[in-house]
Amino acid sequence: MSSELTAAPRAAGPVEWTKCPSCDAFVYHKRLRRNLGVCPECNYHFRLPVQRRLEQLLDDDSFTDLSDEIQPLDVLSFADTKPYADRLADAQRKTGGREAAVYGTAEIDGHPVVVAAMDFAFVGGSMGSGVGEAVTRAAELALERRTPLLVIATSGGARMQEGCVSLMQMAKTSQAVARLHEEGILFVSLLTDPTYGGVTASFPTLGDILLSEPNSYIGFAGPKVIEQTIRQTLPEGFQTAEFLLDHGMLDLVEPRENLRQALRKLLELHSLAPVAGQPRKEIVARLPETEGRAPVTDPALLPARPAWDVVQLARHIDRPNTLEYVGYVFDDFQELAGDRLFDEDAAIVGGLARLGDLTVVLIGHQKGHTTSEMVERNFGMPNPEGYRKGMRLMRHAAKFGLPIVTLVDTPGAYPGLGAEERGQSIAIAQSIMEMSRLPVPTVTAVTGEGGSGGALALAVGDRVLMMENSYYSVISPEGCSTILFKDASQAPRAAEALRVTAPDLLRLGIMDAVVPEPEGGAHHDPADAAANLKTAIVTALRDLLPTPVDELLQRRYDRFRAFGTPGRQPVLPPPAEVP
Repeated sequence: MSSELTAAPRAAGPVEWTKCPSCDAFVYHKRLRRNLGVCPECNYHFRLPVQRRLEQLLDDDSFTDLSDEIQPLDVLSFADTKPYADRLADAQRKTGGREAAVYGTAEIDGHPVVVAAMDFAFVGGSMGSGVGEAVTRAAELALERRTPLLVIATSGGARMQEGCVSLMQMAKTSQAVARLHEEGILFVSLLTDPTYGGVTASFPTLGDILLSEPNSYIGFAGPKVIEQTIRQTLPEGFQTAEFLLDHGMLDLVEPRENLRQALRKLLELHSLAPVAGQPRKEIVARLPETEGRAPVTDPALLPARPAWDVVQLARHIDRPNTLEYVGYVFDDFQELAGDRLFDEDAAIVGGLARLGDLTVVLIGHQKGHTTSEMVERNFGMPNPEGYRKGMRLMRHAAKFGLPIVTLVDTPGAYPGLGAEERGQSIAIAQSIMEMSRLPVPTVTAVTGEGGSGGALALAVGDRVLMMENSYYSVISPEGCSTILFKDASQAPRAAEALRVTAPDLLRLGIMDAVVPEPEGGAHHDPADAAANLKTAIVTALRDLLPTPVDELLQRRYDRFRAFGTPGRQPVLPPPAEVP
């Protein structure tokens, strides 16, 4: 196992100097403290004593320790090379603490929190009855006060000296966290180096938001156990925070110097959620004023363009993408990553976005402008993990009562071998179903390509908008022309026949309104296009936010129920002939 996981900082000569276990540089201890315990030579993050960790993250003198009654229990009278009671006494003398966890109340930039923090120096941060009690009491206090819970985890796993009583702490803490989820209380979990075993497989990974520091080791079984079991060499960086981020298990990996700011931002964004019982007019008043052109609801006011020309504009390489619109439309944004199951899919981005004084959840397809960006984002074609990330964020929105905004721009879901193996169809179907029943207002805008089910998975909204030069279709024009016209060159004819453009989709009721674009397309003036998009989103939310949940769900059901129903579905005249 690497030194990053096993070795503590080593003193060299006088105690004023500490040797970095990563780069072997000697660091003056006052400089190391000023640098928050991070090696200035190689950026190695030293493990921190629990009190130092609390000092760095919490407001000065805001922590009230409520851990006086927390004590470990020697229920088995266990002894290995020494009696468990003696081992506990040694740990208490070494650390000055009674147990490997403390809990209490505090503030982060004035935001109240309940905190539970673990100390690896106390018997490896192992979870026995005392740790489980501290975490459970913290969760119960957060529930009682309806205050966010912050857990700072570090551990080698369950405490063997307490036998199955230690094992039961996994259930005890997890059920306490479950009540927070049921009651809509925010739970933020900071996983630090190392976090392993029965601790990782219980409360710390159940947070609404999971974050960590660079190169923190996090996993269930240790690397040596895994290598001995599977008889394989593990990849470089295995079980580091970066590895988990790439595999969809974490939302954020932040350097220690940024952690306090990251926590402040998360707390602030959640504090701007609509408050249960708050008058709807007050919630609407928190939306910003807008300066863009109003969305168009009369198709006769839209310019008539050949469908194939619109398709080309929708696919233009310079057309603004989701993250660019985010920078124009929203006042703040915190991207959150991962599906918590397998991967971080860069073809879909999402997170918490501030719109005036109201927080929404933003989810959108993401492309790029260069070849490397397009490859990184898989040309905006999501794998199942992208849709599962989107669903995770939708559930987050539902839990905290946050409106949802989705931006659609994809040629379609990725038709790859791995995507099929991991359930592409199931992921899309579940996303459509879950989005249809979300108890919060949802606004969708097609900003570029709206390709088939891959687009619809993010488009089951209460208000569905499209940019003037975007398109929305059951299949690409090229695919339709090949299958039905037996000639790929007939794509322009297929585009016209499919009625994929804004005027026809507005007439069909597929779209509720169309967002105007600058002359020549959104890429000619992204700021103007974004101002119009912001106006359309805010207009829709002003209408939707006052709507009671039952009525919102019924209207959404009725909206999609009408499509294809005789007497309720408009029918268009034949399209013009395409030369």
